[in-house]
Amino acid sequence: MARGAAAEELFAAVTEEVGRLLGTHLAGMARYESDDTVTVLATWAAEGAAEGEHPLVPGPWPLEGGDLASTISRTGRPVRIDNYQGVPGRIAAFVRDELGIVSSLGSPIVVEGRLWGVLFIHSKQTQPLPPDTESRLTGFTELVATAIANAESRAELMASRARIVAAADETRRRIERDLHDGIQQRLVSLGLELRAAQATVPAQLDELEGVLSHAAEGLTSILGELREISHGLHPAILSEGGLEPALRALRRRSAIPVELDLHPKRRLPGRVEVAAYYVVSEALTNAAKHARASVVNVELDTHDAILQLAIRDDGIGGADPRQGSGLVGLSDRIEALGGTLQVSSPAGNGTTLLIQVPLEGQQISTRQPARATMS
Repeated sequence: MARGAAAEELFAAVTEEVGRLLGTHLAGMARYESDDTVTVLATWAAEGAAEGEHPLVPGPWPLEGGDLASTISRTGRPVRIDNYQGVPGRIAAFVRDELGIVSSLGSPIVVEGRLWGVLFIHSKQTQPLPPDTESRLTGFTELVATAIANAESRAELMASRARIVAAADETRRRIERDLHDGIQQRLVSLGLELRAAQATVPAQLDELEGVLSHAAEGLTSILGELREISHGLHPAILSEGGLEPALRALRRRSAIPVELDLHPKRRLPGRVEVAAYYVVSEALTNAAKHARASVVNVELDTHDAILQLAIRDDGIGGADPRQGSGLVGLSDRIEALGGTLQVSSPAGNGTTLLIQVPLEGQQISTRQPARATMS
């Protein structure tokens, strides 16, 4: 629970611990589904019982009859079956006839007030399970319920982060499109009209020609600044060409030298490209403003469906993400994709950012048709 293990790993570990500590033959954990069925998630068998492996449990199973899962789903209370003879239902028949079980005990897993599943143990011995088994099993179900609640809270937080990041990215794209297709195009048209008017000025009106030339140069400068703002919001080259050319564009604009070692192998998912781009952009900005670095090295590769990105500078180090360096927002963006961002910045030894983002399950980018660029 403390290290946030995957649900499957946690369920298997708890099920095995239950079986071993309670000294039973078989143990398992199941989850209730919305269609009045139950699905077994984890099983365990004692050494010597089916050679230490739990027999295959098909499913999902319908909630019917008098078995553990069906009874708990109706009552919400722990259930003990000391003898399966005469117990109706398909689950009971499987447990009795296929597994050779004589007695069982199950405890409900209740997560934040709702019945989530059941933790159960089976015995092949003729004598009933000890009287204190219910209370001992209930302790495990409370542990599992806490872990499930924590996992669901983490999932909801990640989903919320992902929605916020997606909304912010879409807003950037919309503003960038509005600037490119609206204001920038109007400024270009005005610049062309101004240059055309300048060309018609008679030679004897050189003072007017100078005024028009100054205005045209000012308009060109404003257009360049607006283009830089537009690129900072969401660079068109990232959408059209992908992460590698976008990072090369960052290198050209960087105030300090940047060494790139890029091996993306293929076009990456759109959200991953955007996240990686802004991490590199923020790192270069920090290196130029605060790190006193002479060079920044950026390495990017993909291994085993994971993006690996390392950014290192040779600056003074001492960067603290908690002090508002901009890395907190970037960490949220990376974590929203299920990734991690680690910062190492010992004083006097530069700063290193290590980023890993899983690529599976992310939406793949598609190349967009190139738009006309400003001259």
